[in-house]
Amino acid sequence: MANIQTLDPSASPLDYYGWELRRQREAACLKQGQLGDIIFCTGSLIGQVETTKKVPTRDFSERVDAALATDGMFSRLIGLVLRSQLPAWFQPYADMEAKAAYISTYQSQVVYGLLQTEEYARAVLATGMPDDLENLVAARMERQRILEREHPPLIWVILDEAVLHRPIGGRDVMRRQLLHLLEFADHRWMRIQVLPFAAGEHTSLDGSFTTMRFESDPDIVYTEDIVSGHMTASPDTVREAALRYAHLQATALPVEESAALITRVMEECYGDRPRLEKRAVA
Repeated sequence: MANIQTLDPSASPLDYYGWELRRQREAACLKQGQLGDIIFCTGSLIGQVETTKKVPTRDFSERVDAALATDGMFSRLIGLVLRSQLPAWFQPYADMEAKAAYISTYQSQVVYGLLQTEEYARAVLATGMPDDLENLVAARMERQRILEREHPPLIWVILDEAVLHRPIGGRDVMRRQLLHLLEFADHRWMRIQVLPFAAGEHTSLDGSFTTMRFESDPDIVYTEDIVSGHMTASPDTVREAALRYAHLQATALPVEESAALITRVMEECYGDRPRLEKRAVA
């Protein structure tokens, strides 16, 4: 008889997902290969997910829900599973980000995480040489689902002009990333400004930071160093961050001129003039 691995469903979201997948599959009287045939994957993959050796995707979860008639249970679970793949030090920030009503961020090195394309995110995350790169990428993409809500947070992003010129992932990846930024030009809940090189010295030469506001909780300021992140609700720090951000907003190019600069960088660096279709705002 095969040695069936026993999972503790309370150990982690991933353990619970695998335990529940096995339970639901067996309740439907299906072998791993049979379920795999139904959702167009291998029985081996089903087994790897059931034993937590493979992190499931959102597409996989939706297919399982349809095959086992589980009323969207796995589609709801996958958000928790993917968030659990984030570094432990980052998970508290991701939890607060998902609750925020207003986010303002200044980014001096890379595109803000919620605005990164998948291939750009992969190139950024690979610099840390992680063992689980694809899981980290999937978790970052999952974070972006807050933008798809009926009432997403209002987000104000200021990018240093250096971010536009740094070819993360190579020319093609960067071209598509800049085009992705331009797709938010008319977004109802998003504003993007660029802090130009011509601004010279400014109030955040020390680096990037993010402020989050909530409906009922105190404001939070988030910063990162080389190995971890730091959140604080200190009124003095929040006040200082708000003052610095106000100066950055005043110094950065207006939203329309920022979009024009992103377009110009695409033309000058990649010989590519973006063609954006008019689309309805969120």
